[in-house]
Amino acid sequence: MKLTRALPLATLAAAVAAACQAQAQTEITVATVNNNDMVIMQSLTEEFETQHPDIELDWVVLEENVLRQRLTTDVATGGGQFDVMTIGTYEVPIWAERGWLTPLDDLPADYAVDDLLQSVRDGLSHGDTLHALPFYGESSMMYYRQDLFDEAGIEIPEQPSWEEVRDWAGQLHDPDNEVAGICLRGKPGWGENMAFVSTLVNTFGGRWFDEAWNPELDSPAWQETIGFYVELLGNYGPPGASSNGFNENLALFSRGNCAMWVDATSAAGKLYDPDESDVADRLGFAPAPVAETPKGSHWLWSWALAIPASSEKQEAAETFITWATSREYVELVGETEGWTSVPPGTRESTYANENYQQAAPFADFVLEAIRDADPTDSTLEPNPYVGVQFVGIPEFQSIGTQVGQTIASALTGDVSVEQALQTAQRATERTMQRAGYLD
Repeated sequence: MKLTRALPLATLAAAVAAACQAQAQTEITVATVNNNDMVIMQSLTEEFETQHPDIELDWVVLEENVLRQRLTTDVATGGGQFDVMTIGTYEVPIWAERGWLTPLDDLPADYAVDDLLQSVRDGLSHGDTLHALPFYGESSMMYYRQDLFDEAGIEIPEQPSWEEVRDWAGQLHDPDNEVAGICLRGKPGWGENMAFVSTLVNTFGGRWFDEAWNPELDSPAWQETIGFYVELLGNYGPPGASSNGFNENLALFSRGNCAMWVDATSAAGKLYDPDESDVADRLGFAPAPVAETPKGSHWLWSWALAIPASSEKQEAAETFITWATSREYVELVGETEGWTSVPPGTRESTYANENYQQAAPFADFVLEAIRDADPTDSTLEPNPYVGVQFVGIPEFQSIGTQVGQTIASALTGDVSVEQALQTAQRATERTMQRAGYLD
């Protein structure tokens, strides 16, 4: 008979305690996008797990287009792969209406729901109930190299126009020194190139649909807009512009390779951080440019954390999302990463914080842009939808992705602008007919 030596009592007790803790620990899977603010959130895993030793975080970090595909498939099928999903202002009301998201109607009092910016809170609600908590919020703005503008003697007006932007890009384009006149999104995707292009269409006087849901992608306004966009990026953009989304352009501008960039206000903190940006000390900013109308010239978006109804770990998931979107989390990031790195655009208290105000000269500007964006009145002519840089209907995800691909094809020169928009028009008409919007 084989004899087993008895463990000392203290060792046995420790082993039992460790086993109990492991057994009691809940692992939640968090799916998120590979943007800078989310990378910081992931880096603070140990901080969360120290505060909540009964919860372990398992991260799935994906590129934006891939994330959206994975999450949409999982939530629509009730797959249950994820306990926390990073989704946005587009998905939340649509998915909530279908019962795919857990209502967040019983949050702890110290979470301070009333501290959330009203426009952001409204965008993440369905039936006056929050179904996601905002991790960061954003509008759009123009960034520019102040040193290049000063050297050229260019003064930025209070409200730039796209015609002026084209002229400045032509003056400042310097490919021999690896400086593009302007950087803009070209990577296809409804949340990539079409987020920017939609605002461009808006301010040129166009819209996605008329009041009877007829697509208007081959209209004169769209023809003028896309022609302008293709010419602008083709003449003065960086090489390979059709492959550049938010992250790629952020890297280019941070290295000094762009004279101008029109994109999300959430990039401001990274660009003003001298540890992250080579242009932090020569950075200027202005409102997103306008053309025929200021309506819909800058977007409204929030990346938010939601709990799919299919998750079997609802309590642990809610513990995490309330922590990651709380006032305390903002303070934690400010103290550990620097105040320009805190998630912007979600809480009134962030903009009242003196530390943030001192570190972020853009703070009030960004807050005003977020408050001014109106998803219910985003086009010159009336439209039947809610949304600035998207159309708040379930079909838009596929429509926007397909149109984004045709626009990218025009940008690369594979097809003409006219051909791209005719293709986009026909495809969108078919989708809207199948969905029952059109007779």
